[in-house]
Amino acid sequence: MKNKTLRMYKKFETDRLILKPTTKLDSELIFRMMNAPKFKKYVGDRNIFSIKSAENYIEGKMTPQLEMLGYSNYTIILKQNDIKIGVCGLYNRGGVDGVDIGFGILPSHEGLGYAFEAANRLKQVAFKNFNIQSIKAITSKENISSQKILNKLNMNLVGTTQLPGENKEILLYEIDLYNEFVVKK
Repeated sequence: MKNKTLRMYKKFETDRLILKPTTKLDSELIFRMMNAPKFKKYVGDRNIFSIKSAENYIEGKMTPQLEMLGYSNYTIILKQNDIKIGVCGLYNRGGVDGVDIGFGILPSHEGLGYAFEAANRLKQVAFKNFNIQSIKAITSKENISSQKILNKLNMNLVGTTQLPGENKEILLYEIDLYNEFVVKK
């Protein structure tokens, strides 16, 4: 099943990165990402306390969406040395009306433009390959670096929202296919 999943779904590239669908083989990365201090602070605690719980998270949350929609979470890999440095994905998330783009980079690789590069590629893929008409993004009001990336992606702040079961208001961004075309023109 592992190899079938890897061959079945597309991977995408940028000049410096490979974006491949996240599988159980990426459990250590998911464990490290979801336990990074900034991830816990800005995204929340996903109760990933071991590599095994990361595997279960991938199989329970990421793989079903990939199988159903053809896109989900992607592992970000540096081309130069095959090191896994983060994640970026297109999510069908409860509480967000439509497809949501998200990203995270391990602390050792932050600030080098990788999150923008990966998210920009997935934004292009969403519009061109997956025929998605509109992309949303959410971030906490305190996460200034994420807001800067969303602005650089030409996403517009459209207001605030709350996710189900959460009591914290978060920022909601959006870009649609029409605006993407106008911006690039």
